Amino acid sequence: MATTSAVRHSLPGMVDQVYHTAVPQTGTDVLAFTCILAVTLAWLLRGIAWDKQDPYYHLYFERPQLKDGATSVTQQESRNIALRLEETKKNVVVFWGSQSGTAEALAGRLARELHLRFGLETMTADLSDYDAETIALIPDSKFAIFLLSTYGEGDPSDNAQLFWKWITEHQSSRLESLRYAAFGLGNSNYKFYNKVIDTVVAALDSKGGKAMLPVGKADDAQGATEEDYMRWKECLFATLRTVTGLEEKPLLYEPTLEVVKDDSLDLIDLHDGTPVHSSAPKALPVTRFDELFKASSRNCLHVELDLADIPEIRYKTGDHLAVWPMNPDQEVENLLSVLGLSDERATPIIIRSNDSSVKVKLPTPTTPAVLFRHYLEICAPPSRETIKGLAQFAPSPEARSLLMRISEDQASYASFTAKTLLTLGRLLMLASGGEKWSALPLSWVVESLSPMQPRYYSISSSSLLSPRKITITALVAKTPLHDAPEETILGVTTSYMLALARSKGSSLAQPSDTSLSTPTYQLLSQPDLGQSVSMYAHVRKSKFKLPITSSCPLIMIAAGTGIAPFRAFITERARLQAIGKPVGRMMLFFGCRSPEEDYIYQDELQNAQRQSLGDETLQIVTAFSRVKGRQKLYVQDRVEEHGKDVAEMVAEQGANVYICGRASMAREVGSRFGKVLASFTNMSDADADALLSGMRRNGKWQEDVWG
Repeated sequence: MATTSAVRHSLPGMVDQVYHTAVPQTGTDVLAFTCILAVTLAWLLRGIAWDKQDPYYHLYFERPQLKDGATSVTQQESRNIALRLEETKKNVVVFWGSQSGTAEALAGRLARELHLRFGLETMTADLSDYDAETIALIPDSKFAIFLLSTYGEGDPSDNAQLFWKWITEHQSSRLESLRYAAFGLGNSNYKFYNKVIDTVVAALDSKGGKAMLPVGKADDAQGATEEDYMRWKECLFATLRTVTGLEEKPLLYEPTLEVVKDDSLDLIDLHDGTPVHSSAPKALPVTRFDELFKASSRNCLHVELDLADIPEIRYKTGDHLAVWPMNPDQEVENLLSVLGLSDERATPIIIRSNDSSVKVKLPTPTTPAVLFRHYLEICAPPSRETIKGLAQFAPSPEARSLLMRISEDQASYASFTAKTLLTLGRLLMLASGGEKWSALPLSWVVESLSPMQPRYYSISSSSLLSPRKITITALVAKTPLHDAPEETILGVTTSYMLALARSKGSSLAQPSDTSLSTPTYQLLSQPDLGQSVSMYAHVRKSKFKLPITSSCPLIMIAAGTGIAPFRAFITERARLQAIGKPVGRMMLFFGCRSPEEDYIYQDELQNAQRQSLGDETLQIVTAFSRVKGRQKLYVQDRVEEHGKDVAEMVAEQGANVYICGRASMAREVGSRFGKVLASFTNMSDADADALLSGMRRNGKWQEDVWG
């Protein structure tokens, strides 16, 4: 006790001594103390403030393709493609680089047909699954085929990024043993039409690769991808017959997948419609639908989604939202009925691969109804090649005759599809008169239809202002068939969103224009749905970003719903100016049909111009193409009219240029820009082109375009 008492009485003195020792006595002490305090505070705040490490940051960089499709367990496989070919005893590898799924689907079809026609042992390969340098190890006893898409400003697909880096940067690599063929998918409306395949082929040749036939190219500007592919494929087959001496066999179906019923599975074991994707789509609650305009053939939606309870999904201004659609009830019922599966719609099925090199890209186990509703693109028109392959299963000579006639040549197919709305279910019912296709295996349907893909929308909200809410802007359009205008093609995802909006009890619930009626969807008929609806979606990072420096001038050019990212840009800059940040001059060129019909976000933009930013900071230039009694004007015309300001901002002030909308519009704008610079500066045409090329390379010219 005495000892304790002594310690108690001595504590004040000890504390006082420590205090005087710890208090800074000199300027150096003060500086050291300040540094220690700053470092300590930074370390403590790191986990709770703006510098917090995002635990889901890695999701931005994962492949957009399924990791293994069927299961959540990834089987470790060799990343050496030459070794993989040997292990699986394959003669041919079909590499694919695909952004929307088209190149991937063509690769699967080509691999199957090479096997069935020529007896070749083939495999498809996602370029991100293998180390690019191991392509050099493929022996000349085998050969490789490259099916590569180009999108954006001459960019490779996400899954081809590592291959692209290797093929373009590693000049010393040699490929003397590589025999190859190549086909590119592109759109001539884009400035860099099929740049990826051209660059890859040039690199392969420079490294010693041996092309088996000239490169093929698809042009989707006129919807010609399928026909361009078929012409190139016939050239490939002719080469195999004449150069390699391979004998071609009749085309008979041999399944690569097996679909098995398994009644032992419980409901909890089945995939029920949730997308299986490496970016982990989530059901995002929809908090708001607004109708921006409604016309006889078009409808425009503003959609707001809530991220408050989904911390793993984050976005930045300029990113895209990938929305996963659902197929409409009628198309699902058509397929179930004509395949004789109506009574087995809820029967558990397992999809298995008959080939160890073929990955199942669909969630399994599931049910036929879920498969058709959520996981297969059943609303897309069947290709001519698919229709020809379908004929072997026809339930009658009449059905077979019709299918062969449709698929005979491009003219026959085009004539038929110009007056008939085709999906696989509709085609089967039309050809057989409703008779069941009992000989058509479900495995053929699964192999012939593409897996469901998300559709991408530019985010129209700013992550600075609303980090936990995302808004997108979607045009719901119907396209009449050329020879049967009473039949219309509806967008799969936009029609789904419009139906969701009407189910939510918004102003769209009772449309006055019946021409904008939407299909029905199973989800919307559930009695307990109430007013709460969700959409499966995930964020895809984009290069379409504001400059780091807010004082950098901007020229923004958009038509229609291309205004979406610029709505975010403008609101974000208005906020920065409000808190005292310097904001550079902005010019927005916006085109639509008329101010009364489709000038979306008009009040919001004009308020930003007049109240938030001021006329000197934000100038809005409109171009209306369908105002009665007035000349048609497009954004490229207005850019030329304001050429002096545009040239000054680009050449003297270092403005960034952004274009969002259809690729054809972006191409027209790009062609006018060079003329504008040459006209209003001392530049020659060559100098102006060089300046624009340099802006593209260093990110000062950015495009977010489609179609």
